[in-house]
Amino acid sequence: MRYLAMIFVNEADQHLTDAERQSMFEQHAVFDRDAREAQVFLGGGALQPAETATVVRMMENGASVTDGPFTETKDVVAGFYMLDCDNLDQAIEWAARIPAARYGAVEVRPILKLDIGAAQV
Repeated sequence: MRYLAMIFVNEADQHLTDAERQSMFEQHAVFDRDAREAQVFLGGGALQPAETATVVRMMENGASVTDGPFTETKDVVAGFYMLDCDNLDQAIEWAARIPAARYGAVEVRPILKLDIGAAQV
């Protein structure tokens, strides 16, 4: 089963020194390597700050485009991992190993399996 592990942080609280930031990047590299070796890693990445977001909504007269995050909240999605795990318990175990979980929270959510024609998404 595929799971999305979304990393939430409070950007206002992120006052890491360059050394702390470098250490976290190195810890994420270790997590990436371990998840790949265990064959649960499907993808992932870090996101630019929420202030760089653009929201697109379809309206009757076309697309409405606004700058900024979808919602104004102190906790924002800072990154994500897609994991292929046997079950939710295994996904939670991997999410707990994500280094950024120490600075925020990781939401684990199953990815809905869609059967569209002959292709499965």
